[in-house]
Amino acid sequence: MGRALVTGAAGFLGSHLCDRLLKDGWDVVGIDNLYTGMSRNLAHLSNEKRFRFIRHDVTKPFNPGYIERIYNLACPASPPHYQKDPLFTLDTNYLGVKNLLELAAKHGARMLQASTSEVYGDPAVHPQKETYWGNVNSFGIRSCYDEGKRVAETLMLEYHRNRNVNIRVIRIFNTYGPRMDPNDGRVVSNFIVQALRNEPLTVYGSGRQTRSICYVDDLIEGMVRMMENPGFIGPVNLGNPTEMTVLDIAKKIKRLLRSHAPIECKPLPKDDPTKRKPDISLARERLGWEPKISPAVGLTSTIEYFRSIIDA
Repeated sequence: MGRALVTGAAGFLGSHLCDRLLKDGWDVVGIDNLYTGMSRNLAHLSNEKRFRFIRHDVTKPFNPGYIERIYNLACPASPPHYQKDPLFTLDTNYLGVKNLLELAAKHGARMLQASTSEVYGDPAVHPQKETYWGNVNSFGIRSCYDEGKRVAETLMLEYHRNRNVNIRVIRIFNTYGPRMDPNDGRVVSNFIVQALRNEPLTVYGSGRQTRSICYVDDLIEGMVRMMENPGFIGPVNLGNPTEMTVLDIAKKIKRLLRSHAPIECKPLPKDDPTKRKPDISLARERLGWEPKISPAVGLTSTIEYFRSIIDA
């Protein structure tokens, strides 16, 4: 194995990816500005000789030395975080991706862009295939993220076409697991934290809107398979095709925790997607990948993590 760069390394997905790459034999350089990433996610790697952490913002050029793989996970990914500073979110998705593509071109490295199901917006096609162009509100409060990720995909493709950069693009659907930020405003983390604190579980709208939740270990497996797959640049959906309503997710978490906390409905946020389910036929065909870990197993592991954080 060689040397891999992971941006957003102190984040939920980034820290799990660093673990996986080290396990696979890679030397890893982790980059994070700690805007949403947390140092505790990488604390267990402090004595790992094959891991180096650099605190840096990808919107500014940098050179970590020779690298063979670039995994770009640098971007605030939950609505409270990416809406906090929309211009920074846009810069991360344009300037940050451009800087990394220049780095890939310089070193002849292969680069994977962590795109998102949000490129489909509030989809008029269900389930969502990679060929669907999406239904995104470019003037909405979520557009800094949705359109930012769309332009990042465009940058990737143009560097591939015009500079012969070896690229991979994945579109990540809802993912959960240990090391999620308790305050990130996502469905699973919100419900678990509220239930552990015996607070009402907040369901927006009727709760009939759907999500498809994928455990982090499954997602990381798909990400690594995509990076190492020869000749397939994507985009490819990575997510769990089992669709659940938000209300069902809340009830499942309540059951696992034996919680008696009530469910409280609040108005649906603007541009919140009503349906979200990946068609993963392409991932099955080209990567031999599909999720293996059941919600019961994944949620139990995630609950134990949040319990330890709250107890601490």
